[in-house]
Amino acid sequence: MDQRLWALAWPLMLTNLTVPLLGLVDTAVLGHLESPQYLGAVAVGANLFSILYWTFGFMRMGTTGLSAQAWGKRDEFAQIALLLRSIILATAIGLLLIAFHKPLISIGLTLMNPSERVAELAADYAAIRIWSAPAVLCQYTLVGWLIGTQFPRAPMIMLIVANSLNILLDMLFVTVLGWNSQGVAVATVIAEYSAAAIGFRLVLLRLPAGHSFSRALLGQLADYLRILQVNRYIMVRTIALLLVLAFFTAQGARQGDTILAANAVLLTFLLVISNGLDGFANAAEALIGEAVGKGSRRQFRVVVRTALRWSLWGSVLFTIAFVLGGRFLISLLTGIEEVRMTAWQYLPWLWMLPFAAVWGYLLDGVFIGATRTRDMQNTMLFSALIIFLPVWWLTTGWGNHGLWFSLISLMLARAVTMGWLFLSHTRHGRWFDAR
Repeated sequence: MDQRLWALAWPLMLTNLTVPLLGLVDTAVLGHLESPQYLGAVAVGANLFSILYWTFGFMRMGTTGLSAQAWGKRDEFAQIALLLRSIILATAIGLLLIAFHKPLISIGLTLMNPSERVAELAADYAAIRIWSAPAVLCQYTLVGWLIGTQFPRAPMIMLIVANSLNILLDMLFVTVLGWNSQGVAVATVIAEYSAAAIGFRLVLLRLPAGHSFSRALLGQLADYLRILQVNRYIMVRTIALLLVLAFFTAQGARQGDTILAANAVLLTFLLVISNGLDGFANAAEALIGEAVGKGSRRQFRVVVRTALRWSLWGSVLFTIAFVLGGRFLISLLTGIEEVRMTAWQYLPWLWMLPFAAVWGYLLDGVFIGATRTRDMQNTMLFSALIIFLPVWWLTTGWGNHGLWFSLISLMLARAVTMGWLFLSHTRHGRWFDAR
């Protein structure tokens, strides 16, 4: 199982790490301009699109769980039908986001409440970035299906090529042409469509042979509603998580552009942590889904133990890296002295993140693979509403330290609540119950 887990995890880890790598480059390119407002604008704009796009993150997570279970059952028709129907849904949702982008962006910026100049720059960024919506949501579906059918190298190729293109275009548009935050947006849109195109090509190579297109693959309206119904809990869970991160950004913005920019730098490292450790969680999704599809309780137990062991080692390595090299990494990302000094001040909170977050990341993978998505929703709502917000309110006198303490508390609350449910389901044998 160590070999199987790593065969899935290392390509997914490299794939996931290209995402924060892109954020690191965005931050480094903009962080060396004359004003922190450009960096703050992309931080606000990128956070807004995290909410818009990852609201529909079930197109990735739900597709992984369902396709993994179809893979475990060796049901080729179900695999192809799920892929086709999910792509149709993703494209339709992406076009709707473009159609209604003006009020969505306006509401988002109002809630985040950045300074007037940062809001203006963020609005320009968002007006360009929104055109990537269909490509992004199709990518979610393609990546989820490829992970579920245990072909992890395809997402790695797909996203590494696209993000490398994005990095090169960042440097061209911002450093050479001087387009600032708008250049970052244009580069991202081009890269997203490139990733989608590569993904479609790789999926065609992966499709089971001997199946021709038929009307039955498209299904009925009820089939699409069933996909949405299965994934509605992931949607609510994701919205809650992203609203927490948006709230975090907004509260940082209220403390000034320097705090906003410093938090943007540190949150970039949080993305590195989450995307790195998610490699093991994503591998667990595929293997847990396969175990549930086959009805193998033994494989389920072995996958959980193996993924837990490697996830903990990963969190230890991340902690050591940020303790020893945190200041150096911050200095690489920004040459603005006040932003750098402020980020250094809050660096110790970053040291705590890997161990606080690793439990929730891994259990997400287990619950997604087993399609126990309602549990994911309920634990996130509890952690956000009953833990995060009260802790933030009680620590407002701590300033930005209180904000970071609240974020750590959220992650620990998710670990405790999901861990309790995991033990309960295991004790009562509910993982393989029909739902």
